[in-house]
Amino acid sequence: MRKRNIQGQPQTMIGQAWTGRHVILLHCTTNNQFINLYKSYHAPIEPPRQNCAETLSQLLSIGYRIMAITPISANQIQYFLVLGD
Repeated sequence: MRKRNIQGQPQTMIGQAWTGRHVILLHCTTNNQFINLYKSYHAPIEPPRQNCAETLSQLLSIGYRIMAITPISANQIQYFLVLGD
């Protein structure tokens, strides 16, 4: 989205929040250890913790909902979380 400044030159608008759905894939071990977090570009997050339950707690506090929990190997779990709409 662009707006014009006083001189008529286009100026990029910054600071406008992206609205819609935000998606996070959280990978953890079955021993409650954080492995990795993948997110949509503008998804709001807190820095992940080594403790997976604490990372999940932070994301739920922001407003994410757990949509699915999937085992991805014998000792790894993927959490699919969505925020918005």
